[in-house]
Amino acid sequence: MARPAYTPVSVSPVAQLRTGRLVRRLPQLVFGLMLYGWSMALMVEAGLGLDPWDVFHEGLTKYLPLTFGQITMVVGAVVLILWIPLRQWPGVGTVLNVLLIGIAVDQGIALFEQPDSLVLRAVMLVSGVVLNGLAGALYIGAHLGPGPRDGLFLGLVRRTGYSVRLMRTSVEITVLALGWLLGGTVGVGTVLYALAIGPIVQAFLPLVQVRLPEAAAAPEPAPAP
Repeated sequence: MARPAYTPVSVSPVAQLRTGRLVRRLPQLVFGLMLYGWSMALMVEAGLGLDPWDVFHEGLTKYLPLTFGQITMVVGAVVLILWIPLRQWPGVGTVLNVLLIGIAVDQGIALFEQPDSLVLRAVMLVSGVVLNGLAGALYIGAHLGPGPRDGLFLGLVRRTGYSVRLMRTSVEITVLALGWLLGGTVGVGTVLYALAIGPIVQAFLPLVQVRLPEAAAAPEPAPAP
């Protein structure tokens, strides 16, 4: 039987915790965030190009005495501050996103080593992109709040009225350019990620999303400007 298509859930942070099925949703959220960090480490160690935000993170590591994971956490926290004028509210998943992904990516970088073989590096890259897509689907499908970077462009969409595609593209081109100027790794992996991550997440979401009661999944009225 075909899986139901993914249905976004728009509820307040408190309502996210009241919608039930937390025994399933919280472990899925935590595993998804840890897997996200480990998949980032695979792409870092492949050395063939990173996604836009990680190009930025890697560029900052060249100028700040912090690890890649620590940079990821600091940037996530700064982006959360930018939510304030956008009137975005973080969920438990948003806060855990800031903390767990940074821990996991440092674990992965310590564990994985860059192979000499270009073929093996390509395998690491592709594996990282696919696992990153699965990880994103897991934490999105838990319905416990967007990551800080996703919330940034979603907040911009809500406040400006521009499309999701325009806002996301604008934000990611900006951080990619800044990261490249700082010395972050841009390459074939950057292009692969840009082309593949959306379809991969979309393919996994119907398989892993947690089905919530219809009343809980109903969108809330949009807040007053």
